[in-house]
Amino acid sequence: MTSKTGVGPVDRDQWIFGLHSVQAVLKTTADKVRMLKVLKGREDQRLQKVLNLAELKGIPVTRVSRAELDTLTEGEGRHQGVAALCESGKVQDEHFLVGLLEQLSVPPFLLVLDGVTDPHNLGACLRSADAAGVQAVIVPKDNSVGLTPTVQKVASGAAETVPLVVVTNLARTLKQLQERGLWVVGTAGEAEQLVYEVDLKGPLVMVMGAEEKGLRRLTREYCDSLVKLPMAGAVSSLNVSVAAGICLFEAVRQRH
Repeated sequence: MTSKTGVGPVDRDQWIFGLHSVQAVLKTTADKVRMLKVLKGREDQRLQKVLNLAELKGIPVTRVSRAELDTLTEGEGRHQGVAALCESGKVQDEHFLVGLLEQLSVPPFLLVLDGVTDPHNLGACLRSADAAGVQAVIVPKDNSVGLTPTVQKVASGAAETVPLVVVTNLARTLKQLQERGLWVVGTAGEAEQLVYEVDLKGPLVMVMGAEEKGLRRLTREYCDSLVKLPMAGAVSSLNVSVAAGICLFEAVRQRH
């Protein structure tokens, strides 16, 4: 049984599409790829790289019509002539997070997304998290998007390398992280300090709010400090994935 949604740990397969996303999953987790469907008549160097990887990994390839590919990816974006049937994206839980923290040999560096429901934003945040060396991205079980094909496409392979941890009670999780010695830094437009003015070098949890709404009240209460980005123009805030990238790489700059 296949699915084009991936909220939570399910046992169904799903289609991942797009040249870059399929190539990334073939490089990182080829064992999860069951087959490829490729547009009939398309012969170019970019597609050939994907086909070469599939052949190397022993993954079957079927040539299909554009109409069939359009049907597989309906409503999820452009397929660019290729789709991969994969095991459904797997999310982790609180027990995984505890085990992860116990085995780390470097200061923890985590990203929390409080109620991000746009799959493009989650995918972009995962990609930034991977690039910044974040060990896990944490989201609440409710009011949050899961590992949909769109998330995996936008993440460009990061959905397979950065664990997505889904927690039942985000406030409780933040409290437990504080008890383990992690410093919880939230972002808010009304904060007094800029992100560049706080110490982000130690065990860190960076908390970003949802699109338009920002951090929920209870989430704010469990932040050790609140920071903001300087906004010199007419707009009052940035897209959450853009803001996350800036904040994460300020932490990277300080930690290095």
